[in-house]
Amino acid sequence: MNWQLLRPEYLAERPEWTLEDIHLTFFKCIRWQFEETMDPINCPYHYFCDSVYPGNYSPVVDILVLVFAAASYLATLFIMVMEISGRGQASNLSKSYLLPSGPVFLPLILLALAKGYRINTIFPLSLAGPAILQLVHVSALSFDNGAAKDIKYVFFESSTISGILHASMYLDSILLPYYTGLDALMSSSFSGECDSCVCRKEKLIVGGTLVSYRGWSVTTFLVVGALFSRIICKVCGERTGKIMHVRLLLEGLGWILITIDCIYLSANIPAEGLMLGVAAFGGIFVLICLYGLKKACNQIMKWQS
Repeated sequence: MNWQLLRPEYLAERPEWTLEDIHLTFFKCIRWQFEETMDPINCPYHYFCDSVYPGNYSPVVDILVLVFAAASYLATLFIMVMEISGRGQASNLSKSYLLPSGPVFLPLILLALAKGYRINTIFPLSLAGPAILQLVHVSALSFDNGAAKDIKYVFFESSTISGILHASMYLDSILLPYYTGLDALMSSSFSGECDSCVCRKEKLIVGGTLVSYRGWSVTTFLVVGALFSRIICKVCGERTGKIMHVRLLLEGLGWILITIDCIYLSANIPAEGLMLGVAAFGGIFVLICLYGLKKACNQIMKWQS
């Protein structure tokens, strides 16, 4: 993907623009207005931004969210490494409180994503948000609190399902304006009638066409389906049979799509957030590889026993 319009040399061609102007006008626009054009050949579709999200929070808020996201990731990484080493099998219930998909961290993630359109300075959630949702997906699929009692297990898994669905919707409220503005900026030409007035050869659609990733996606529904099938298995007490096969299928497909999404997002990191994107999605890919190593170690131990 060509991200040259977001580079400093492009801004130098338009000295009246700053990166902050682009963020506020294009990436936070929640309503693009179409208007009739007098030049149907060169400018068949003319749009301008009619409404934008409020301004950004203080950078202090971004730093707090960054520290929280890093702590969530490190907790997941630590627990996964401990399980691979064979020293993390006890107190599954207590571990769930430390996970991004658990009852402590997940509500805080929801709070951050719900206000994510205003967290856009040091740690912009328009770039890091997909990695945070993927962290929740990985956490939910990697750890199964099967030792908990039925009622407690159902409660925890149900709250995780609800949290994942809400997180996906909140993330899309950040991504859709961002991706739409990105398409408007990169696939259009400025008409000069106003700061956000652009001419296009094709219609501008919600979410744009440059990046196809969405929080509310097949990946999310596969993860939710896998968690729901775990609840059914737990309540019915089934360890074999059709329900277990469905659960394993949903979990496997979920991992495949999480991996595909991670690779896709890594290949479509904008130039302005290259370091952040590499760190975020590189970290997610490390967790995916560790989970694969964990499953391989478990399988080897079964063969040896």
